[in-house]
Amino acid sequence: MRLGVTRATFSCVTLVTQEARLDWLILTYRLPGEPSRHRVAAWRELRRAGAVSLQQATWAAPARPEFREALRRVLSIIDAAQGEAIVLRAAPEDEGSGAALESAYTQDREAELIEFIADCDKFDKEIVKEFRLEKFTPAELDEEEQSYERLRRWFRELQARDVFGAPSSQLAERRLKECALALEGFAERVYEEGPT
Repeated sequence: MRLGVTRATFSCVTLVTQEARLDWLILTYRLPGEPSRHRVAAWRELRRAGAVSLQQATWAAPARPEFREALRRVLSIIDAAQGEAIVLRAAPEDEGSGAALESAYTQDREAELIEFIADCDKFDKEIVKEFRLEKFTPAELDEEEQSYERLRRWFRELQARDVFGAPSSQLAERRLKECALALEGFAERVYEEGPT
């Protein structure tokens, strides 16, 4: 049996390939010059959501539920400031444009992951310092648990935004696990040193 490609199967394959491309949400807006707090609030919310700045007041992010929620918050900020916003759902026209968007997005995620890894290093140094000073108190344990929980929440947020798999994502996950082990060792020592 010989398989052939007909015009019908070719158009079906083309349609599936085009639909498989990742769509992006594009936000462009205009806000009054004063007060600046609205511009700052919109900028902070967009950065927190992982959006990529394309140019002044124009941002892009993968069309995913997490970004849609952040977009609603930004639109509320813009509306409260009596600004104007346009939201578009778009797909890159060609591979080069898609690759450029993915690259910019992934570079931002990589920078966040590098910062996260540096904070994991600080956490480890703090645990080592507590061992060196022999500060095995419940209060110190509480403080370190809070620091670890902050790292864990931050990593969960980073993972949710890491759509394309930034180079340091596996290292960041490994460092978080190492922090958990360090905290566990510290907790055991606090327990051993505590009142019986």
